[in-house]
Amino acid sequence: MSQHPHSSHEHHDDHGAPHVHFSLRGYVTGFLLSVILTAIPFWLVMDKVIPSATITGIVLVAFAVVQILVHMVYFLHLDARSEGGWNLLSVIFTVILVVILLAGTLWVMYHMNANMMPMSAHGAQMVD
Repeated sequence: MSQHPHSSHEHHDDHGAPHVHFSLRGYVTGFLLSVILTAIPFWLVMDKVIPSATITGIVLVAFAVVQILVHMVYFLHLDARSEGGWNLLSVIFTVILVVILLAGTLWVMYHMNANMMPMSAHGAQMVD
C-alpha cells in the first residue's frame, strides 16, 4: 500500500499550492484563548491586583499583543509557512503597525493632561 505524501488536512490545487482545511477545534481553541486573554486583563484592572498603574499598563499591552497573535494564527490563519512566506510579511507589517499605534496612543494619553488644561488654570499659569 502506498502512503499519501500529504497530511490528511492538506491537498494541492492545479498549481501545486496547498489548501489547508481548518477544523472547528482550531476555532474553538482560538475563541477560548481570546476569552481568557480578555478576562485576565479585565480582572487585573477591576480588582487592582497590581498596585502600580504603569506595570498594569505594561501587562495589559502584553496581553493585547498576545491576543492579536492568537487572532492572526487561529482566525486569520497567518503563519510563516503558508503562501510562500507572504503571510510572514503580513505578520511583520501588522507588528509594525501595532507598535506605531500603541506608541502613539500611549504618547497622546501621557501628554493629554498638559494639553487639555482648563483655560482658567492655563491663564493663571501664564500670569505667574
